[in-house]
Amino acid sequence: MRKKQFKTESKKLLDMMINSIYTHKEIFLRELISNASDAIDKLYFRSLTDRSVSLTRSDYAIFLETDKAARTITISDNGCGMTEEEMEINLGTIAKSGSLDFKRELDDHSDVDIIGQFGVGFYSAFMVASRVKVISRPYGSDKACAWESNGADGYTLTDAEKDSFGTTIILYLKEDTEDDNYSEYLEEYTVRELVRKYSDYIRYPIKLEIERSEKIEGEEDKYRTVKSYDTLNSMIPIWKRPASEVTEDEYNEFYKSKYYDFEAPLRVITQKLEGAATFIAMMFIPKHAPYDYYTKEYEKGLELYSSGVMIMERCPELIPDYFSFVKGLVDSSDLTLNISRETLQHDRRLGVMAKAIEKKIKSELEKMMESDRENYESFFDAFGIQLKYGMYTEYGAHKDLLKDLILFRSSAEGKYVSLKEYVSGMKDEQKSIYYASGESIERIAMLPQVESVKKRGYEVLYLTDDVDEFALKLLESYDGKSFTNVTAESLDLSSDEEKEALKSENDSSTDMLEAMKAAIGKVSAVRFTSSLEDHPVCLSSEGELSVEMSKILKRMPGADGVPDASVVLEINMNHPIREKLKELYENNSDALATYAKILYSEACLISGIEIEDPVELARLISELMLK
Repeated sequence: MRKKQFKTESKKLLDMMINSIYTHKEIFLRELISNASDAIDKLYFRSLTDRSVSLTRSDYAIFLETDKAARTITISDNGCGMTEEEMEINLGTIAKSGSLDFKRELDDHSDVDIIGQFGVGFYSAFMVASRVKVISRPYGSDKACAWESNGADGYTLTDAEKDSFGTTIILYLKEDTEDDNYSEYLEEYTVRELVRKYSDYIRYPIKLEIERSEKIEGEEDKYRTVKSYDTLNSMIPIWKRPASEVTEDEYNEFYKSKYYDFEAPLRVITQKLEGAATFIAMMFIPKHAPYDYYTKEYEKGLELYSSGVMIMERCPELIPDYFSFVKGLVDSSDLTLNISRETLQHDRRLGVMAKAIEKKIKSELEKMMESDRENYESFFDAFGIQLKYGMYTEYGAHKDLLKDLILFRSSAEGKYVSLKEYVSGMKDEQKSIYYASGESIERIAMLPQVESVKKRGYEVLYLTDDVDEFALKLLESYDGKSFTNVTAESLDLSSDEEKEALKSENDSSTDMLEAMKAAIGKVSAVRFTSSLEDHPVCLSSEGELSVEMSKILKRMPGADGVPDASVVLEINMNHPIREKLKELYENNSDALATYAKILYSEACLISGIEIEDPVELARLISELMLK
């Protein structure tokens, strides 16, 4: 036995790696399987140039065994194996990586992909094991060596017996504690799940030893234990196959089984990039939103793989919030298995990947809008509001990226239109993009101002989501055309002759209109308008805060300080009600105040504003009916 000390400040560094680099204990199996895959890769690469290596690719495998009585997990491979000197170098020096050295020799052999690079993955075993034993025999040698350590006081090297070449790692699991259940790693279903989750796409078969009882033929009630191996991994990632060789059904089945959806995805997005960052991405746009999508519990993010081995189940840094509905994964050989969340957030290549993915998703959505409009509208029904919030959040930083993906229902048969489509259909003399906000399309369509704009031949966008008007306010304009709320007092569709007549009417009725304003007490002004058709009155707003925006803000938590919209009561100059009001004013009738209040309440009902005192309104109407 040869007692050795680690060649670094082992205890301190080992503690740091176990407690800081790795977030979840369960990844120890992923790390050891990846190391085994690397060892096989090395021997396979050697076989390409060394005829003495008679193995073919189908001969290689990784074997797993569990022993509940001994509390051990064993990981074995038939890879290149290690000499005593190599074990001392690779296992005795923390952060020394034989895989990284080997990878540097393979610059011209892109078909051999070495997973491990930093040499710390092996030490993740000490997160679950109190003692680790490694027995290795190099290919072509009869001599084997055993390395053993408890992770604290160095390690020992001894001569050993091993029937075949390769490496065997035996983990002696820690005892269970109140906080940690190490025994679960001895259960068959746990091992299966961890391999499926983290190592399903390792290129060599991962085989688990299974013990089953078998009845002895000819012997009554006698059974024997039979050992066999089950292959746990699929080995070939669907995303690494050429897209032309993957069928639609295969994509659909992968998506449904991977993301637990009962429906096939609306669209599959594949992407391969080489350069500043090298990665393969496979993404899916679902047909419907998950039940928790619009809740705080929903977690966005793409799965992140390094050469087919999962690093992170959800990597939120890879996808922006406004595309958080996208499911999928990214596989990059640029990233290392032991990467931590903190390191990941500062990795420049991750930022490059995220930008490329964002650009690709936008491009695919634009293609779907142009060539598959029915499905795009279905997608927009499910996730459109998320795109609108993306335009509004971060002070409109992403508005230009998202503006061409947005749809609105319009007065043109209630169909969806994009801003680009609206502008292309505008009349030559039209200067603004007209819109109206409300709780529903039906309520908006009944607004007097909407009816007036439509009769003049202009299309109106119907804004029914809370975020809609806020998003357009931040966008300000589209293709040089400003946005105009048809319920704003600034709306002016009159001719010069109509404007002059309206100004004259308002100037001559100043005192009457002020009296009505005083009687109502809740409006900033009362004035005549020529913009209405058959309706007697309507409400419009002054300033940037519309009536609908004010209503939405007041529904939000902590809305005590939200101001009311500055509301104007507009009276149709061409409606018979004008003459009745003038008659009441000229006769000094107290009924003018009653009329003013009733007209204001009527306008509120049309605009969807709650009447503060419906009892008073009922009383006023009854009194008027009795006169």
